[in-house]
Formats: sequence, C-alpha cells, structure tokens
Amino acid sequence: MNEKQAPILVVDDEPEMCWIMENIIRRTGFTCRTATSASEAISLTKSNQFGMAFLDAKLPDIDGLDLARKLRKTNAHLPIVIVSGYFYQDDPTIEGVLREGLIAAFVGKPFDHDEIVSVITRHARR
Repeated sequence: MNEKQAPILVVDDEPEMCWIMENIIRRTGFTCRTATSASEAISLTKSNQFGMAFLDAKLPDIDGLDLARKLRKTNAHLPIVIVSGYFYQDDPTIEGVLREGLIAAFVGKPFDHDEIVSVITRHARR
C-alpha cells in the first residue's frame, strides 16, 4: 500500500455497516476511519485529510446531505458518496445533488463489494 494515500472516511450510524465498508476499503489498499455520527465525522476531519468520504444519508444527529455540505465547506475537492437504503439512484434529491456537484456518486443499500470497489477506483484521491 502506498503510505501517501489519504484515508477514506465512512460515516454510518450502524457499526456493522462501518465494519463492512472498512473491510472492503482496506482490501482495496486504502486506510479507513469510521464514525457513527456526523459530529464524530466532523471531529475526525479536523485532524485528518481524507481522500474520499462515504456518508449514510440518514444519521442520528444531522442528515447525510447536510453533513456533505459541511464537509464541502472545509474541503471543496473531497469526493463524497452518499450510501442509502432510503434514497434511490433516480430520486430527484439524489439527481439534484449529483448535478450540483455536492456528491460524486450514490450507492444504494444493499450494495455489493464490487460496487464499492468501483466507486473507490473512480473517485478516491490518491
């Protein structure tokens, strides 16, 4: 693994989902940090430079899209991916944030390993 690769941030209120994502990400050669709330994620971004972020759309403290907006203010070029079982790919909300460039991609739950690897390959900053 290239030690200069920026870690990938995963934010999901379900610890088992964080574990699944972390394992997939580590197998692609990236390091990973996880958070189970938006406030924890914001704290992590103060002390880490991330190469990509996967955000659950529905978090306990703020909406995942609101978190994406907060992250965008401090890191304009961070590739952000919304992961959700609530929204779907052609949902008008998702289409809108993709069009405006707030997020780089959308992944619906349930997802498979290859889908996550593909998104990382296309969007992660190395």
